[in-house]
Amino acid sequence: MEETLKTFAQLIKVGKVRAIGASNFSGERLRLALELSKSGLPRYEALQPNYNMVDRTDYEQNLEPVMKEFGIGSPPYFSRAKGFLTGKYRGEADLGQSPRGQGVKEYLNERGYRILAALDEVAAGHKANPARVALAWLIARPSVTAPIASATKTSQLEDLIESTKMKLTSDEIARLDKASA
Repeated sequence: MEETLKTFAQLIKVGKVRAIGASNFSGERLRLALELSKSGLPRYEALQPNYNMVDRTDYEQNLEPVMKEFGIGSPPYFSRAKGFLTGKYRGEADLGQSPRGQGVKEYLNERGYRILAALDEVAAGHKANPARVALAWLIARPSVTAPIASATKTSQLEDLIESTKMKLTSDEIARLDKASA
């Protein structure tokens, strides 16, 4: 870790890099890197984790506390859980809809269906769709600086834009938190 940070220091010194971020670090590894930075080495300013309504545990228990302590941002990837949180995949028959379909098979269980039901309920109240609500849930989380989400169609881009305007109530967030706990 120290050798990596020293290399980043050289890249920063010659102007090739402004700031550094990490991806897929454990909480322990992130803490080590941030502690090493206290000795004058460059500091990670962001961590890119896998975090969404389905994949919450590792982030919330191990990463988020370290990030809050050191004040670093989080642009999580798989914000919509590989498309599962869009509501596109409701059963095994739906998995063939896209090349990523098989990647969500693990979410087709009681908990996954509970999350989709809560997303549908909140989305109906906003005259929106589950994809927008899933992103709005992440945006409402103080430790998330900006969720990473991709679009392959213009209609999906509209969902990304509209999710930034959606304001979930504390009751809606609690409903989604409970369903995805």
